[in-house]
Amino acid sequence: MISNEKETKQAETKEINQQDPGPATGREEAAGENCADKLSGSPEPETDTAAAPPTPEEEAFLWKDKYMRLSAEFDNYRKRTLREKMELVDTGGAEVIKSLLPVLDDMDRALDSMQRTEDVQSVRSGIELIHAKLVDTLRQKGLSEIKAVGEKLDTDYHEAVAKIPAPDKKHKGCIVDVAQKGYTLKDKVVRHAKVVVGE
Repeated sequence: MISNEKETKQAETKEINQQDPGPATGREEAAGENCADKLSGSPEPETDTAAAPPTPEEEAFLWKDKYMRLSAEFDNYRKRTLREKMELVDTGGAEVIKSLLPVLDDMDRALDSMQRTEDVQSVRSGIELIHAKLVDTLRQKGLSEIKAVGEKLDTDYHEAVAKIPAPDKKHKGCIVDVAQKGYTLKDKVVRHAKVVVGE
């Protein structure tokens, strides 16, 4: 009976020892610490992988490359804008010529009529109508005649070609006659008026 109790106690002790292996050895502790470090996410020391600064020769090459690219881009831009400007001039000239073609047709008919008629008055009336049509067409394109007679001399618009004694004091320094009409195109002078000034 006593021996049975001893055997039962020894079996219980053996089970307890199997469940609790006791304090961990040094190797196991080290392994546990490594796992803990990995779980905590502490970064490992990184090696310095930053690129070294460029040498003076490399830096000079980079700047030269940038300069060449910028110079080429500017040259292309200059050529493109010049080409577009020429196209605009050509297009504008074509539009003006197209608008003047009806006036040219009228002029041809007037010349043909002058050869077949002796009625001077009708020819004069036809020429006046053509002139009025031409002036109207040019006005629609932005052309305006510069006012001159009776105006003070303004060198922005007038060019004095002669001086004559003024007919009275109020015309002194004013324009008394026009040798050649001047015109502006949309407020820009395209031809100065050549005038005679009283003094």
